[in-house]
Amino acid sequence: MPYDVVIVGAGPAGLSAAIRLKQLAAEKDAELSVCVLEKGSEVGAHILSGAVIDPKSLDELIPDWREKGCPLAEVPVTENLHWVLTAKRKFTLPHFIMPPFMHNKGTYTGSLGNLCRWLATQAEELGVEIFPGFAAAEILYNDDGSVKGVATGDMGVARDGTHKPDYTPGLEIHAKYTFLGEGVRGHLSKQLIRTFDLAKDAQPQVYGIGIKELWDIDPALHSPGRVIHTQGWPLGDDANGGSWLYHQANGQVSLGFVTWLNYSNPHLSPFHEMQRWKTHPEIASILKGGKRVSYGARAINDGGLQSIPKLVFPGGALIGCSAGFLNVPRLKGTHGAMKSGIMAAEAAADAILSQRQHDELTAYPKAFEASWLYKELSIVRNVVPLVKQFGEVLGTMLSGIVMWLEYFGLKMPFTMKHHPDHESLWRKDQARKIEYPKPDGVLTFDRLSSVFISNTNHEEDQPVHLTLKDPDIPVKYNLPMYDEPAQRYCPAGVYEIVGEETGDPKFVINAQNCVHCKTCDIKDPTQNINWVVPEGGGGPNYPNM
Repeated sequence: MPYDVVIVGAGPAGLSAAIRLKQLAAEKDAELSVCVLEKGSEVGAHILSGAVIDPKSLDELIPDWREKGCPLAEVPVTENLHWVLTAKRKFTLPHFIMPPFMHNKGTYTGSLGNLCRWLATQAEELGVEIFPGFAAAEILYNDDGSVKGVATGDMGVARDGTHKPDYTPGLEIHAKYTFLGEGVRGHLSKQLIRTFDLAKDAQPQVYGIGIKELWDIDPALHSPGRVIHTQGWPLGDDANGGSWLYHQANGQVSLGFVTWLNYSNPHLSPFHEMQRWKTHPEIASILKGGKRVSYGARAINDGGLQSIPKLVFPGGALIGCSAGFLNVPRLKGTHGAMKSGIMAAEAAADAILSQRQHDELTAYPKAFEASWLYKELSIVRNVVPLVKQFGEVLGTMLSGIVMWLEYFGLKMPFTMKHHPDHESLWRKDQARKIEYPKPDGVLTFDRLSSVFISNTNHEEDQPVHLTLKDPDIPVKYNLPMYDEPAQRYCPAGVYEIVGEETGDPKFVINAQNCVHCKTCDIKDPTQNINWVVPEGGGGPNYPNM
């Protein structure tokens, strides 16, 4: 199936790119064929974010989005709070100590999944072809080594590799340019980054895991547009992170906890830290009498400007979180992802209408370097490494000073480096053991009941999509060295050690539980786990996450 542009991933970056391509074709009275492949069962099924969204890119892409009924317009941010938590108390940071770009003025809070569903309708009205339930599983190359397109995964393959009666081979999608907007640590993106050595001049990408719940709360406690961020408790000195609690539409709050994946204690469980955070008196009081209605998790890019790889390769480009445009201090990435898709689309449209194909879209990185997005990310480029190097208290103070100086145009003469997250774990005997309280089923929960309300489903009789380079490493190396941390860093209970009490430990992979967060691919200390795409349509089915 030939197209001018194929886009992998119907997230904010991919859909913005698709819309912009069609807009530019219409402006030039030309035709551009655009295809979007989405591995989720529907657009939005795999989308998870807080989210407080800066509409800057949406204003550029669809200036009348508010009048067109975009669901994002429903809840503007009306109150912005930042709390520092101790075990029982909170301290509110005053607004005046933070630069203006941290104040959330003019932003909106709502479901990123619903925004993507709305963007998909706008794209389809312009003639974009969107195919949900089709996972791009393979990169296709031309004879000269340039990217030719992608192939979708075969359907109906049994766990042992044989073909079931409903077997359907994948499709080859050929395009003049291929955009990868797979999200964080994308299966194909990491291959292309290696193949074309796109990260050779960048710092290692570093990550956090964000664990989110959606609650219906007591109407008397609900304040639409109220935005709260916290830092501090319950994380100790061996971890960094923070949380959010956003009052959104329909009496709901979005709440979540982010643990940076550079943590050193192998006994730490990001899921259980999130559950413990909810027991803080200030958080528990908001949730009192409420009901949890949805759950999910995903990794986020924390590396910032210095970790963005080369954005283009022969025949295509990286967009959105496949490259990593998240502004960590602002906890905002949607506007950056959308802007990247817009810039890539403008470069591709110009190339195709000039009769080019399969070359490097050099206009895209040039546009990025001249954009407001580059400036925004440059101002905050040292925040994450400062906090990691100097700790929560001193690091936060130093990063605040640096952000103010950069905001006033006093650019720091240095850019700090990152270290890969998988290298940070201490041996199990060097770290404090953590005893997490048992869930009460009202405020706190276990992982399996959480996965249940994420509506996660995979066809069980298919090849396991969580592959091991060496099946012996989990038991022979990770277990004695780190007490096999996969048991704890996975927020879905995918990994277990069974039989240890009888002296015959075995590593079990419950792949059907996977919520596609990619944490295992990132944090495994030997980089032994390789996450690949399962059959299209599998994974979580998030409603308005």
